[in-house]
Amino acid sequence: MIGQPRAPGRHRAGQPHSLVHRRLWDGPARDQAEALERSRPGWVVWYGPGSRRFYAAAAWPAPESIMVEAATADDLHDRMNETETALLLRAATSTSSTAGTPGQPRRPRPSGTRRRTVRHARSLPYPPEGSAA
Repeated sequence: MIGQPRAPGRHRAGQPHSLVHRRLWDGPARDQAEALERSRPGWVVWYGPGSRRFYAAAAWPAPESIMVEAATADDLHDRMNETETALLLRAATSTSSTAGTPGQPRRPRPSGTRRRTVRHARSLPYPPEGSAA
């Protein structure tokens, strides 16, 4: 309202301060996310109060970013396990398929190029759950 005086509020100059209590949205869900992150050191876990969903991102080096989400902490834990299993299986199958078969000739490389080596993970990049580091 332009040109009309406003009633003084609690944040106006010259007015005494009043306490405003900070509200923690979805406190139990945030606590669940923190507990899940502490139990899984290879993941960064958080809870989104706006979406009301749980998220986890892999904290180890990977060729592509890895992120999973779920509606509950238990579902997120299951999806994290499934993702780790799928990555381990993919690494195991890729190393066995790139070994080549004996008797098959290799394709020649162009001269002047170096051979690139790819190292695949044979295990998780962090200690498994429940083991001491």
